[in-house]
Amino acid sequence: MALNLEAGLLSAGKKVRHHQHGMGSVIVATDQTVVVRFDSGIHECLADELEAIASIDEDLLRPEWDTPLEVINKLQAEAIVSINDAWGVFARSKIELLPHQLWVCRQVNRQWPTNWMVADDVGLGKTIEAGLILTPLLVSRKVKRLLVLCPASLVDQWQYRLRTMFDIRLTPYLPELDTARTDFWQTHNQVVASIQTLRMGTKEKSPKKLQERRQRLIESEPWDMILVDEAHHLNAHEKEGVTLGYQLVRDIRERSHGSSLIFFTGTPHRGKNYGFLALLQLLRPDLFDADNSFEEQLAKLPSVMIRNNKCNVTDMAGRRIFQEHVVKSSTYTYSEAERQFYDMLSDFIIRGRAYAANLSVSDQRTATLVLIAMQKLASSSVAAIRRAINNRLAGIQSRRFQIQELNRQVERYREMQADGVGDEIASLEETIFDLSSAISLMAHEETALTQLLDVANNIVKETKISKIVELVESDFSGRSILFFTEYKATQSLLMSALMEKYGENSVTFINGDARADGVTMPDGKIKSFFADRHDAARSFNRGGARFLVSTEAGGEGIDLQENCYTLIHVDLPWNPMRLHQRVGRLNRYGQKRLVEVVTLRNDDTVESMIWDKLNEKLALINKALAAVMEEPEDMLQLVLGMTSPNFFNDLFSQGPTVPKDKIQDWFDHQTGKLGGQDALDAVRLLVGNVSKFDFRDFSKRLPKVELKDLAQFFETTLSLNGRKLISSESGISFKTPDNWGKGEPAIRSRYENMTFDREVARKESPERLLGIGHRVFDKAVEISRESLATVAILANEFLLFPLVVLRIRDRVTSDFVKPAVVAGVKIGEPVEESKLMMDWEILTFLNGLPVRKDFMRQPSQPSEDLNCYRKSIDQARSVIMSQLDTLDLGFRAPEAQVIAALFPCK
Repeated sequence: MALNLEAGLLSAGKKVRHHQHGMGSVIVATDQTVVVRFDSGIHECLADELEAIASIDEDLLRPEWDTPLEVINKLQAEAIVSINDAWGVFARSKIELLPHQLWVCRQVNRQWPTNWMVADDVGLGKTIEAGLILTPLLVSRKVKRLLVLCPASLVDQWQYRLRTMFDIRLTPYLPELDTARTDFWQTHNQVVASIQTLRMGTKEKSPKKLQERRQRLIESEPWDMILVDEAHHLNAHEKEGVTLGYQLVRDIRERSHGSSLIFFTGTPHRGKNYGFLALLQLLRPDLFDADNSFEEQLAKLPSVMIRNNKCNVTDMAGRRIFQEHVVKSSTYTYSEAERQFYDMLSDFIIRGRAYAANLSVSDQRTATLVLIAMQKLASSSVAAIRRAINNRLAGIQSRRFQIQELNRQVERYREMQADGVGDEIASLEETIFDLSSAISLMAHEETALTQLLDVANNIVKETKISKIVELVESDFSGRSILFFTEYKATQSLLMSALMEKYGENSVTFINGDARADGVTMPDGKIKSFFADRHDAARSFNRGGARFLVSTEAGGEGIDLQENCYTLIHVDLPWNPMRLHQRVGRLNRYGQKRLVEVVTLRNDDTVESMIWDKLNEKLALINKALAAVMEEPEDMLQLVLGMTSPNFFNDLFSQGPTVPKDKIQDWFDHQTGKLGGQDALDAVRLLVGNVSKFDFRDFSKRLPKVELKDLAQFFETTLSLNGRKLISSESGISFKTPDNWGKGEPAIRSRYENMTFDREVARKESPERLLGIGHRVFDKAVEISRESLATVAILANEFLLFPLVVLRIRDRVTSDFVKPAVVAGVKIGEPVEESKLMMDWEILTFLNGLPVRKDFMRQPSQPSEDLNCYRKSIDQARSVIMSQLDTLDLGFRAPEAQVIAALFPCK
């Protein structure tokens, strides 16, 4: 009930309504203004902008109460918001949500602003977790300006997945759109950007323009939320200082004072305590200091860092859902021509290293990179190294080069190597190889390369590719198979072989250029293919293409598990972490089969010998970790994350220079510190001190509701607003109430075949899915929460006890604001029998009431004895305050306000 604004109506605690901020309660009133606590925060408003709302004690005095349907609808809306603000369970994700994802949302959104590092294992759904976190914040408008920073290869993926899964629409940052005239950062409020682009610019070489672009970003309107993916790339060194990426995020954060910051990373600790603490200091400078002791700050980790491992992840019934993948090895042997080429190339690399030792420091570094690139290319395929040699010979013969461009690319390579951006590293290696023709690798290099090329041209069929086709036919007949390779020449070679055997339409591909050149068709013609990575993934997942051949561009941000459980490594990247990422494309939520992984090995190569010994070493490390952990958990990802990529580069590149009879001693010496006691201690301390989901501890708190539980509320809301919902096998259709669309261009006048079923939406049309984040559903919640209905009476056959629902919030807002929570009390006789109800229990109970009955629309007639009603409300307040610990809210100064109450008929 609304009241005219009069003197005395605005005393402390009085309920009021504001046209912008919604419902709130008065803190203090002056002559002209009133300080009010709203859900969005504390605001000072003009008195004539406020509408005084009757309290429930005043509403009890009315001779006629509200209809039960109005009160039920209001309480449903309040419960829905409370549940979703905490757990994100009603977000419009197209796949079923897992307990650990809901728990991550709850942890992160328990206070505002929020600052967390989410370091879950690969494949646990970080994009889903991000969407669950963001949806309630965007709907409540706590977050208006959102900045997502990620590696360049993942920009498209973040934009695509947040849009298709949660209808969160990010604008990708493009440097060409960022000029002084366009004012990009002020005109776009939700942006996804490559952190490499922002820190380095693009091909634009003008330092002044780069600085201007950076300054426009720093000086733009503050961001409410900054989300950084692959946050371990924000490096800080004790002696060298911070990287450009770290400095950029720090500068943006300082400008956006009071903003929220979320880091996502699978490898938070890169081997140096200083760098790890510096990352935490960026998140919470009030808690962490990189210059202080690591051990002394461990106790603070649970308040800032989350890590969930596949070993401990369950479904809603508590069943573990991930199986450890199976790795098999398949051996092949070089042909005589391949053996001759391999020996000649090994000799070339050894001589090249000796020659490079006498070059200047800069030229030596470049020559070494070129030799490493040759080694990697050759281990992938003869086709890959042949293409590179041809390009290098063309460069040597034409001498058309720019040494400045070469140096720039070498510098980019060093930065990318530090960041571990796989597909771009492989591409840069080939670019450097082509540009470096100005630097000789040895005396008479052109002659030596020509001889190598002649031998390479004698290789008509590559035994590795033949072995792969043989495996497909013999071991994996009829299966969909995912192939990974580092280089596009190898990709095209394998595509050619598969097309020859199984037809052109059997294969699709993913790489960084969305283009595969030099593919030989079954009729012998050479052809180029073009494919968007999302289209390729969709075709593969739906069975349109049996095979997908991917470079490292598919190693991150792409889900390929819907129709495939077999992976073949065509070649092995020199960094084992990439293998983990590759397998993560299949061994992730939604995979219903045991994932099988095949590696190709050649006993005649030094690389194969090193891989054998490295796998033995990694197995021992995992065994040592298992011995010191309380529960079994795969920690290898964390250990590898602590190891510099340069370590593995050196290991594989130096191997061919070591005599075979000395390999074991050399390997033991080189890897002596890999997974050593320092690393084991760091991992043990890290994992033992973070927040993590445990189904046994949290199963009782998890909301036992899903998207379908919103259907009754939505139908009732439409009905109360003069519209009828029509159900059919195709979904639900309705005409939108006229007043809902005013000033809301995103709300259509009519909707057809909508659904609350995630599975239906995923298979047919994601746009049909209703839930929190869909504008018409959000409007329904908003309208219902604004209802002034507070008290009603139900027949005893439907309500045996008074139900009082309250909103609990923390009055303290000095540092962090914790969201309000809705809870209910079923009043028992005696009062000791009263039961506390969580928000999801309230919704479940209300959904069970017969809302379509005619009496639900009739105003309630209270009895003349109001004392029993007042007593129930007072008892509810008392029960709530005495059982706050049960709700685990962490409020420092809690207060409870009654929203509405339902009473049984006497």
